[in-house]
Amino acid sequence: MTDNIRQNLIDAGCSEEFIEKFDSCICDESKCEKLLAEHRKELLDEVHEKEHNISCLDYLVYIMKKEGIQ
Repeated sequence: MTDNIRQNLIDAGCSEEFIEKFDSCICDESKCEKLLAEHRKELLDEVHEKEHNISCLDYLVYIMKKEGIQ
């Protein structure tokens, strides 16, 4: 695995365990793509969860303003 690929995986939030798993399948392009797709899905799930958290906070602020609670 090149240093650029390793750094990109680190920058993408991949754990050392994931990086080792990715490195072990580097010769099998389809397996690597599957691992990356799974990691991408996990990241996207986290984004959606955080978006929900933000929406809940926004709603709370709205209700507080509507009811005059500061």
